[in-house]
Amino acid sequence: MIRSAQINLYTDDLPRLVAFYAGLGLRETFRTPVEGDAEHVELRVDGFTLGIATVEAARRVHGLDPDLTGNRFEIVLWTDDLDGDFARLHVDGVHVLSEPRDFGERLRVAWVTDPDGSSVQLVQSRD
Repeated sequence: MIRSAQINLYTDDLPRLVAFYAGLGLRETFRTPVEGDAEHVELRVDGFTLGIATVEAARRVHGLDPDLTGNRFEIVLWTDDLDGDFARLHVDGVHVLSEPRDFGERLRVAWVTDPDGSSVQLVQSRD
């Protein structure tokens, strides 16, 4: 049986993408290689693990050929201060897909993209 899960993203600019997600509060928990330029970094928040790996390493180490085009998924990040987090990201120049808005009676939502263009949904419970 599956005991846990994570999402892995492939990128051409690992430091930039790691810095973006670390800036959102994800904490680095793993890096390889330990010294020198990283090829794979894992970040964690509240039991969720996000792995970020270089396209070059995926090709060289695993024989994969990741396709970086399209938008086939989104990462959903829950926050206690959607408007504050959104404002900080907006000042940092992040591309906005949807401004913060109330969604029904219980949620507040917004969408941005990470530096590679993947959708990131920010959600706050209004309870």
